[in-house]
Amino acid sequence: MSEENEPIRKPVGVYGVGDEPDPRFSLANERTALAWLRTGLALVGGGVALTTLGTFADAGAFLDVIAALACLSGGALAVGALVSWRRAERALRLKQPLPPPSALPILVTGVAIIGVAMAVYAVVEAFR
Repeated sequence: MSEENEPIRKPVGVYGVGDEPDPRFSLANERTALAWLRTGLALVGGGVALTTLGTFADAGAFLDVIAALACLSGGALAVGALVSWRRAERALRLKQPLPPPSALPILVTGVAIIGVAMAVYAVVEAFR
């Protein structure tokens, strides 16, 4: 089949530049994006679980705020996975160095803050 008859691959901003990289690298990039997406989904699921637990335990607004932050973080991480995939795929096609993971420091900071907040909450509730 000639190149004229090949379908246009989308997104054109990714596939319309550079040369086709080794498929193993593209597949590894896709697996990484899917791992970030699973992490985002886990955050959303955790937020939903916290909201449900908060209604059974009558925990008040604190757990709802943490749940909302987890859900919003999960959604943001899913968008970040797509952006990161696009950046890495373009770099592979253009034979440029891979960009650093921009979402990782934000995710680590967010999880650490939520973990500390939940630990403080648990201690306060235990001594009430």
